[in-house]
Amino acid sequence: MAENKEIEILKTALLLEKRGQAFYQRVARDAESQAVKDLFAIMAEEEGKHIEFLSRQFASYSASGEFLEEEPDSAANSAVRQILSSEIRKQISAAGYEAAAISAAIEMEKSAISVYSGRAESSSDPGEKRLYDWLARWEQGHLKFLAEINDELLEDVWYESSFWPF
Repeated sequence: MAENKEIEILKTALLLEKRGQAFYQRVARDAESQAVKDLFAIMAEEEGKHIEFLSRQFASYSASGEFLEEEPDSAANSAVRQILSSEIRKQISAAGYEAAAISAAIEMEKSAISVYSGRAESSSDPGEKRLYDWLARWEQGHLKFLAEINDELLEDVWYESSFWPF
């Protein structure tokens, strides 16, 4: 039996989120830096929220052909993230495992944004558009935070290595 595009993309989205959660949980477990452990534990929790949300959407769409109108609370604790960002800079080098994990996480978030934005753009269903626009925005928040940490780590390396042209 052929599945419709909506079910197919929901399955893809769930798989992306589950892979992200597994990756973030692994880094949280294996990282030496406590700040990185904390960061990736938060990221894993966020992916868990996405999985729960998408699972409800999948169940609703499978049963009724309609997307739920709910949007979970996506308010990030910016104070915690600012502290983590500062601690991460102190605890890791830009060439270590933790920095590589941040770089890999950036690519995962970019991939999710691409899938979600693409589906939001191509869908004619207002509920589906709203769902994927919202998910893309949430992932963009993750990407922004991770990219800021990555940029700060690179600046530290450039400064320490006197790579600055001025």
